[in-house]
Amino acid sequence: MITRIRKSMQEKDQGFTLIELLVVMIIIGILAAIAIPVFLNQRKKAAETAAKADVSTIGKEIAAYYVDGTLALALSTTAGTPNVWNLADSAGTAVTNGNLSGKNTTIAGHITDGTNFCVGVDPSASVAGAQAWYYTQNGLSKTAPAGC
Repeated sequence: MITRIRKSMQEKDQGFTLIELLVVMIIIGILAAIAIPVFLNQRKKAAETAAKADVSTIGKEIAAYYVDGTLALALSTTAGTPNVWNLADSAGTAVTNGNLSGKNTTIAGHITDGTNFCVGVDPSASVAGAQAWYYTQNGLSKTAPAGC
């Protein structure tokens, strides 16, 4: 055993060869090439999920208003704070408001009554390529319904 250690010390057998280092670098490169697109796609999915939650909240507030309310509603944003949405009836009375996630923006469609409305939320300002979500009297939709 001591002879073997002495021989190793004399030959200065230490470190990695160039081939070993290149193989490790190639493996790391392949793993990075796989991981980066997956990560970017996760950001897009997260932005779309936030938009879906925001538009569902607005749509459910509209549906809740029309349980007792009868006037037409208007969706708007607060000046200076574009991520705050407001619902007001046609008489100008504020009904409710809330905050949008991140840099989401509202797409004001039409709100006629409880059986005919469409609103949307667009997350593309947060993450490029993220798709808008819409909420109508029929529920959640990824595509813009006609007239929205």
